[in-house]
Amino acid sequence: MKKLIAPALLLVCAMPLGACSTLAGAGIGAAGGAGVAAATNGDVEKGAAVGGVGGAVVGTIADD
Repeated sequence: MKKLIAPALLLVCAMPLGACSTLAGAGIGAAGGAGVAAATNGDVEKGAAVGGVGGAVVGTIADD
């Protein structure tokens, strides 16, 4: 079941986030982190948190 949630979460988060690079990076990073954690039987919440922070940083740097 977790393997089905991760791609759906990625799709839902990636579609509406096109306006701000920081928010888009955070959303995509969180979805990606949750997907990787779910696929590797890790903690999905921690994966989403780490991915979100990393994505926000990358989005902020890319926006400059």
